[in-house]
Amino acid sequence: MLITLDHLRRYAVARSLFKPTTLKAAFQRLGFVQADPIRSPARAQDLILRHRAKDYHAGDLERLYPKLEIEEDFFLAYGFMTKSLQALMHPRSDVDVPAEGPRTWPAARKKLAQLVLGFVRERREVHPREVDDHFSHGSVRNYWGGFSSVTTHLLAAMHYRGMLRIVRRESGIRIYAIHEHGPAPADAAERRARIDALVDAAVHIYAPLPSGCLADLIRRLRFAVPQWRGTLKEALQRAKQRLAHARIDGVDWYWPSQENAARCELQDTVRLLTPFDPVVWDRDRFEMLWGWPYRFEAYVPALKRRLGYYALPLLYGDRVIGWGNLRVEGKQLKSDFGYVMHRPRDRFFKRELDAELERIKAFLAVA
Repeated sequence: MLITLDHLRRYAVARSLFKPTTLKAAFQRLGFVQADPIRSPARAQDLILRHRAKDYHAGDLERLYPKLEIEEDFFLAYGFMTKSLQALMHPRSDVDVPAEGPRTWPAARKKLAQLVLGFVRERREVHPREVDDHFSHGSVRNYWGGFSSVTTHLLAAMHYRGMLRIVRRESGIRIYAIHEHGPAPADAAERRARIDALVDAAVHIYAPLPSGCLADLIRRLRFAVPQWRGTLKEALQRAKQRLAHARIDGVDWYWPSQENAARCELQDTVRLLTPFDPVVWDRDRFEMLWGWPYRFEAYVPALKRRLGYYALPLLYGDRVIGWGNLRVEGKQLKSDFGYVMHRPRDRFFKRELDAELERIKAFLAVA
């Protein structure tokens, strides 16, 4: 059967927005959920999960995290993932967090990390303030341009390195404990197998992918496996050989080989998605599938914004037809919408949009 762009558009929506299940099962199906600290009207991880987990409410992930058997870590970006996915990436080399670049730790940092590691091992679980009070290391400029304690900065680097894990959060603050990963791959064949499994996990989340987006996705795995960054070009070639493939209007598209992109069931409903949702995450793919450029404008000066501070893509069936800006004022949900062409005039759209706003109110526990 000839695959068309219409097939891929429906497939992209239907495969990602599966029937809601338990939170644990949703994680097992996704593998990874990107996190973002902006709360407008809720954090990205909560906005992603509300579509995929039954009766999900903002904050459930943080509240239930210790029971879910998941981890926080870097994959393609920072987020929450299954333990099996995280295990593929470790042990990492002694490089800094991705925003700092692939710098090797100097001897002084390694020594300090060992001292902090001993303190955490003794206490079993620590709040960054405890570590800071014990060592009193002062402050350094972080990669966002502000200041943070050297201890907090070091804990984040030790977490990325795999020396620590996050056991829970207290009022949003990470609580750390010792983490010991399994051994590194025994040989080149095992290393290739791990890299290919990471590529397949990424494709599983974000397929279907045009060739350029697939290449970018695999390049982003340098955050997950900085120790293997030099092997990712070869991983791209292997991926192109094993993934399902179709050429549409001169563009090569890829998706998991066991899936049929031409056959999928789709609910004709309205959804407001976070900018980090797998359906809309890749901006180049977004424009190819839906024919207009969507941009995340939270860091754009207010006067230059076209869509809004945290514009949520508005999905109607298999079409992203516009965007919505939501905010909570005095326990009341306020909403504004924009449309690429015009607002659909049919009653079905109005009913479904109203239903989506009611779902968001329940999710946020507001009126």
